Amino acid sequence: MIASMACALAITACTPKQQTSESLKDALAGKFFIGTAMNAPQIEGTDTAAIGVITQHFNAIVAENCMKSEELQPEQGKFDFTLADKMIEFGMQNNMHIIGHTLIWHSQAPKWFFTDAQGNEVSRDTLIERMRTHIHTVVTRYKGRVKGWDVVNEAIEDDGSWRQSKFYKIVGEDFVRLAFEFAHEADPDAELYYNDYSMAHEGRRQGVINMVKSLQQQGVKIHGIGMQGHMSMQFPEVSEFEKSLVAFANLGVKVMITELDVSILPSPRRDVGADVALNYDYQKEMNPYTEGLPDSISSALHQRYLDFFKLFIKHHDKINRVTLWGVHDGQSWKNDWPMRGRTDYPLIFDRNYEPKPIVAAIIEEAKKAASTEK
Repeated sequence: MIASMACALAITACTPKQQTSESLKDALAGKFFIGTAMNAPQIEGTDTAAIGVITQHFNAIVAENCMKSEELQPEQGKFDFTLADKMIEFGMQNNMHIIGHTLIWHSQAPKWFFTDAQGNEVSRDTLIERMRTHIHTVVTRYKGRVKGWDVVNEAIEDDGSWRQSKFYKIVGEDFVRLAFEFAHEADPDAELYYNDYSMAHEGRRQGVINMVKSLQQQGVKIHGIGMQGHMSMQFPEVSEFEKSLVAFANLGVKVMITELDVSILPSPRRDVGADVALNYDYQKEMNPYTEGLPDSISSALHQRYLDFFKLFIKHHDKINRVTLWGVHDGQSWKNDWPMRGRTDYPLIFDRNYEPKPIVAAIIEEAKKAASTEK
């Protein structure tokens, strides 16, 4: 139940501000990098409050949008590196572990990538050459500064089959191998990752395992798997997520928890996943927390995050990085996906840039783990 009318009328939680001089990155040092995605105002330096949170608590960064292909190359041969360059510069100045996201993805790719001047679908050879040019240009520009790349994003479906993307339909499953080879050519020292959502699904888990094994058998350099952490209160089950984490680590690659957020809002569909193409009409009943979170929901969200961070700390020998998908609740994409205009609370800092109680709980959990390891 909502504790009081005063709390009910506040967007932020009614618990006291969780001021702490301690930081997530210090507490988790020696276990894994802790990162966040940066949006345009943060990269441009106008969101100074968020920059303060980033520099205090995080030691890894990734671009939320500005390094996707439609942003970097909106027209063929015309690259715009303005925001990406600024993010790389920020990362270098602040000694951040910088990740590039993403080179090849069916979504947020410019339409010209797949069509000729007449609007007809391009040939296999043409698309491969466009992939090569894009990957070589982008990766070479940031050689030695970007530590790892999400080379291919979301190529597998929940049932383990190949997503029927333009890349797959035109090139075939070889598009994944080629993307990794092109990236390795451009920067032989960069780590190269495959990244996908709903990785706790048994079918997707096995599909990714099969794909990675095939790449390894072909001698392709693949260094890690990113498990997107777009979660709800019901999905995924911690135990199923753990199965995938362990299975991926057993392939001999690093595991990253990427794009982590936890939505407390009701979903139009249980298996909604994280397909950005989904778009449902606004329904008031699907937006129940515009005036603040009931204490019971805040507690449940806190426990949900804690359960997963306990899992991450338990398996810190397998995990290279955990990245939150945004700095604070107000900037999260979950407020507008898969239904625009809702109020969600999916991150670990609130709309006033204050740490939620889960931040102190994660720090305490890391300390406990460190003391038992001595």
